[in-house]
Amino acid sequence: MPQPDQSSPGTAWAEALLREVFPEAEVIEVLPRTGGQLSTVYELRCVDPAHSAILKVYAPEWAWKQAKEVHVYRILAGLDSLPVPRVLHHTPDGAPGGRAVTVLNLLSGLPLSEASKDLHAAQMPSFYRQMGATLATIHQIGQDAYGYMTDRILDPRPDNGTYMRHQFAKKLAEFKTLGGDDRLHDAVARRIERDGALFDNCRSPVLCHNDLHEGNVLVAPGAAARVTGIIDVENAIAADPLIDLAKTDYYSLGRGEPERAALFEGYGPLPGDAAERLDLYRLYHALELWDWFRSIGTVDPLASIADDIARLAGQRSDTPS
Repeated sequence: MPQPDQSSPGTAWAEALLREVFPEAEVIEVLPRTGGQLSTVYELRCVDPAHSAILKVYAPEWAWKQAKEVHVYRILAGLDSLPVPRVLHHTPDGAPGGRAVTVLNLLSGLPLSEASKDLHAAQMPSFYRQMGATLATIHQIGQDAYGYMTDRILDPRPDNGTYMRHQFAKKLAEFKTLGGDDRLHDAVARRIERDGALFDNCRSPVLCHNDLHEGNVLVAPGAAARVTGIIDVENAIAADPLIDLAKTDYYSLGRGEPERAALFEGYGPLPGDAAERLDLYRLYHALELWDWFRSIGTVDPLASIADDIARLAGQRSDTPS
């Protein structure tokens, strides 16, 4: 029988936690996995592979995200065709230092962002087609109002126009506070003033993943070229389905028309004003991303994102980042 790897940090407490789910579990390795800014993710490898799992440890200031993730994963579990992790165990104080932890079942596959390094370009559209179909499936889940989700909708808004004007106003205020260019700020405000009525064309909010990019899609890159998992629901919102589709499109950085066409083909029919609405939502995602990077001190992408904001707002970009 393999012996536990005593050099792996946290093996003992990880095993004790996992035994809340699998009483006979023996953890032999704790491997860091791709994580985000808000949590650290580990793979717990066990003597019995059936006991292996994913462990998420939340930074203290983001522990409230745990309830959201558990809630959204359980909603998505009701869609039998959607490969999402099952929540096996969660506790607000299971990690050293009393940090919140969640245990999820281990899905097969690699993040597409990693697997794509070894894939031929001709294989990528197939994955984007499946990503489009995945979004269409998630969007079958209707919501009662528009807004940010935890285990409920916070500050619910009755219609999409109210919600999106509020969101743009908030992100524009952050942009100004963070030192964004005034001309760019004003160009975005003018675009929303001119075309914001398009937001009112969405009549019903749905559950939106709101972060379905290559890092959050697990794939089996062999001959089948299939998506094996959808992960990381920490950004989920109740909103216009097109805002979700626009984010996947905007975050497909480095991809081209074959991937974009496949994404929309996989998603299916779109409303008549989709092109115009999608452009407004791409503008929102670019503005939000600029604010986020600036707030955490990541400056290298700012000039490129500012170019995107200027283009989507209809302004020539000679503005500094």
